[in-house]
Amino acid sequence: MLGVTTVLITSLILVSRVATFRDQSVSVKGVLICGSEPAANVRIKLWDEDSGPDPDDLLDQGYSTSNGSFFLSGWTTETTPIDPVFKIYHDCNDERLPTHRKVKFTIPDKYITAGRFPNSTMDAGVIQLEFEFMKEERVLLID
Repeated sequence: MLGVTTVLITSLILVSRVATFRDQSVSVKGVLICGSEPAANVRIKLWDEDSGPDPDDLLDQGYSTSNGSFFLSGWTTETTPIDPVFKIYHDCNDERLPTHRKVKFTIPDKYITAGRFPNSTMDAGVIQLEFEFMKEERVLLID
């Protein structure tokens, strides 16, 4: 009888853990410029950065348009609130190829929506990539 009780308790624990997983979504938009010109075809990614053993989740990725505008939107399923970040990989004022400058922005929690479709979008406005951002990194980006 002890075996059946153990199985039931284990099953209840697993069901309660699965029940705590929830879909969460986020989106971001804006315009990238380099000096006075649109920053076209710049690689951009939207991530959920996790700490601990849970790997980071890529929510969406793409490139800025010919006028520098961008829009990314994505979702994931997590037990805790997601930690969304927006990353830009660019070569504005950069002659150290083949690496790229990588800039990362944390998206405020108020833009996280319960469910797979965001209710609001973080408007990043116009981002001037000529700036040298604090904590900027260099990466060799491979698609």
